[in-house]
Amino acid sequence: MGSDGGYECYTLSGDNGCIAEARHRVAVFLDQARARHGPLISARATDLSQLVVSELVTNAHKYAPGPVEMELRMGADTLTVAVRDGDPTVPTARTSDPGRIGQHGLEIVKAVTKDLDIQRESAGKRITARIGLLDY
Repeated sequence: MGSDGGYECYTLSGDNGCIAEARHRVAVFLDQARARHGPLISARATDLSQLVVSELVTNAHKYAPGPVEMELRMGADTLTVAVRDGDPTVPTARTSDPGRIGQHGLEIVKAVTKDLDIQRESAGKRITARIGLLDY
């Protein structure tokens, strides 16, 4: 794990506890940022950040066995979350279907983030989401 105050990188085991660990890590990261920068980061942003991390790490855990890397980077008014896993398959958000049970994670992530980028890498893929931290 590396830290310069606005950046953290974690290697998550990929086991059943990795999703809860990821949610905890983002909450602590944002609490520390809030302590340094004041109450500019909204409670809603923390909830959305935990939701995004949960969805991205759940997908990595489900479809890409092995460790998952999660990076958190603080911007002026955004949190950038990047999740890397070992499966090179690039996911796509499905079209809206109220009758479909499950597989709505990427739709949810796209709906609550400012930006979502999915890139295939030499050994897997990287999904990067930017989450607004301020309530306007």
